[in-house]
Amino acid sequence: MDITGNETVAHTADVLIGKPLALLGLLLLGLVIRWVLHKLVDRVVARAEGGVLPANRFTRHGKAAPPASARDMVNATRRVQRAKTMGDLLKSIITGILVAIFGTMMLSELGVNIAPIIASAGIIGLALGFGAQSLVKDFLSGIFMILEDQYGVGDVVDVGEAIGTIEAVSLRVTRLRDLNGTVWYVPNGEILRVGNMSQNWSRAVVDVGVGYGEDLARVKRVLQEVAHDLWEDEDFKGVVIEEPEVTGVEALAPESITLRVLLKTAPMEQWGVARELRQRIKARFDHEGIEIPLPQRVIWHREEKAAQAEADAAPQPRSGDSATA
Repeated sequence: MDITGNETVAHTADVLIGKPLALLGLLLLGLVIRWVLHKLVDRVVARAEGGVLPANRFTRHGKAAPPASARDMVNATRRVQRAKTMGDLLKSIITGILVAIFGTMMLSELGVNIAPIIASAGIIGLALGFGAQSLVKDFLSGIFMILEDQYGVGDVVDVGEAIGTIEAVSLRVTRLRDLNGTVWYVPNGEILRVGNMSQNWSRAVVDVGVGYGEDLARVKRVLQEVAHDLWEDEDFKGVVIEEPEVTGVEALAPESITLRVLLKTAPMEQWGVARELRQRIKARFDHEGIEIPLPQRVIWHREEKAAQAEADAAPQPRSGDSATA
């Protein structure tokens, strides 16, 4: 307008040059902001790949811990995958928000009245909030579960509804398979508490019953020796990660006295260690002559009971009558 003094030429230049430049500037600004935020997410993901819990460095008799096992490598891989999944989710959310904001600004630059669009978006948001509360709850719960590293693929967990191995984790639902092979689909919003049996380390609890006639001090010593031999076994290095502990008498049952042995193990190894320890305890008890009592039952045959009842009901002769006879 200043150069030509022609309103038509100025308006044409504004349409052909001004608005495209404004739209291009908004687009470039949005891309720059998206790039910066994505870089921040990548840095957060790189830190999260190291794990929320500290790495275990177990030692045996003051010696350095053995190198990472295959299970440790699997857990590290799973942790990296989970961190990348969360990073992809955050990037998608950032991209969606930026597209909505800058898309609205670009429409406004083109002369579109964005007030109805904003009002419609608010109404739609309220409708979705009231009509899909459970879905929103599932998504929010899934986000926090992944962020807090509560569980991941391959973990054995108790989610209240079911107990089993995690096969897949999404923002809305968690899929796990129980011991019988049944696949459970549990909405994340319905999970009120999680018991993870395979995170960081586990513990094998073995209860052993002995007879009341056994010397408990001797039994405790034998259990300690068996557990220590398992701890020293080369096949279980890196599996049993601390010296086993025999806590002593745990219960006095009608048939037996129960003693407990505790072993701290690597994740997911507690069941195999417990089975091996029970087998060794049985063999050692047989060798030492220590009794593992069994419940006993007394069976009465009907004929014997009837004969006993008749004998009890028969009158007993008095001492004077016997002398007279």
